[in-house]
Amino acid sequence: MPLLSRLDREHSVAPPGFSRWLIPPAALSVHLCIGQVYATSVYKNSFVSHFETSQTAIGIIFSIAIVMLGLSAAVGGTWVEKNGPRKAMFVSASFWAVGFLVGALGIATKQLWLVYLGYGVIGGIGLGIGYISPVSTLIKWFPDRPGLATGLAIMGFGGGALIASPASRQLLSFYDDGYDPNVATSVASGGALVALFLTLGIAYFVIMMFGVANMRVPADTWKPDGWDPASVKEKPLVTTASVSAANAIKTRSFWLLWIVLFCNVTAGIGILEQASPMIQDFFRDNGTSTVSVAAAGGFVGVLSLFNMAGRFAWSSTSDVIGRKPIYMVYLGVGMVLYLLLAVVGDAATALFVLLAGVILSFYGGGFATVPAYLRDLFGTYQVGAIHGRLLTAWSAAGVAGPLIINGFLDAEGKPGTLTSSAYQPALFTMVGVLAVGFIANLLIRPVPERYHEPSRAKEVAA
Repeated sequence: MPLLSRLDREHSVAPPGFSRWLIPPAALSVHLCIGQVYATSVYKNSFVSHFETSQTAIGIIFSIAIVMLGLSAAVGGTWVEKNGPRKAMFVSASFWAVGFLVGALGIATKQLWLVYLGYGVIGGIGLGIGYISPVSTLIKWFPDRPGLATGLAIMGFGGGALIASPASRQLLSFYDDGYDPNVATSVASGGALVALFLTLGIAYFVIMMFGVANMRVPADTWKPDGWDPASVKEKPLVTTASVSAANAIKTRSFWLLWIVLFCNVTAGIGILEQASPMIQDFFRDNGTSTVSVAAAGGFVGVLSLFNMAGRFAWSSTSDVIGRKPIYMVYLGVGMVLYLLLAVVGDAATALFVLLAGVILSFYGGGFATVPAYLRDLFGTYQVGAIHGRLLTAWSAAGVAGPLIINGFLDAEGKPGTLTSSAYQPALFTMVGVLAVGFIANLLIRPVPERYHEPSRAKEVAA
């Protein structure tokens, strides 16, 4: 317990001369690790074979983890703000690592419910706490460029799978000589899966400890050289007031932004979760070259790069043009791109990848920009806690997006027999979803003064 107390906010204040540019790498180390959740498809077939169950039963692992991410971020957001980023990141690392260890036990004993509990529930709590833990601190270190700062960190969540996917394949081949990482249908043994989970749990804990060791909060009187806080007042929708998490959820702006995030994520997840089969189906029996499983995997990697790059590029752009205008781009241009994908996306593989890539860059950009949008609307007082509550939109979208896409595809035919036309109803539906988000974004207004905290609350805000 004395060790944990050393991680409290009051023991984490940066000394004079501390470089704020050490904070994004510390935050990035956490997000790169928890971004592994997007790499679960690597061992999905091996899980199906090992547990002798359906793909749906294995897919539930990912769904539980994402739902727990949103719930734990919402419930634990205020605790994170009170205790500071270092303790929150340590707790996140502990839950994330224990989740892998319990999951390994479930694999070893062939008890799938233990994997649900370990990776899904326990690991999901680590996901939620870890995702929000550095956000408010980054915003306080970079009041002049909050979009850039949060984009640097959250970029890691989108890029975590780029590292975890090939690393997991190579580890499985190391632990199982019969597993071929270059063959999509290759299945690893149960022993290799256990070893993989143990390795990842230990490795991720060590890497996340780097972030814990280097994370600091700024002193109350600190501000960047040459930055004038009065300049904030000159920007539309940006407040210098403070709004608590309890009051934020009473405002219309919070729920409008919840709808905006839900719509943006629902549309993006529709492509993200179906990327590999989708590109193969688009170019099946239409006169163009058939896309192989290996090539589809390569295209998915390219789409992941778009997702990762969008988190940094678009959120940084929002510092220049504003948060509301950038979401008009995400949602408005996204509608056009979805229409083009539905109508002409099967004309050429390069065109498909370009359209889907930009859509996924908007998906990633929406995640990275939303903390800065919250800071603009509600101030820095409890922005991490507010962010946690807003992430329930992600949990809802994580269920809605796949349900919409899979519902339409199930009605069109069996997997492996679909073509591009089978995706059109789902893609047109996503256009409508984005239109709802576009309207909600237009309706966002500054938070009324009655929800602002008294000046005394601002003074004690960390």
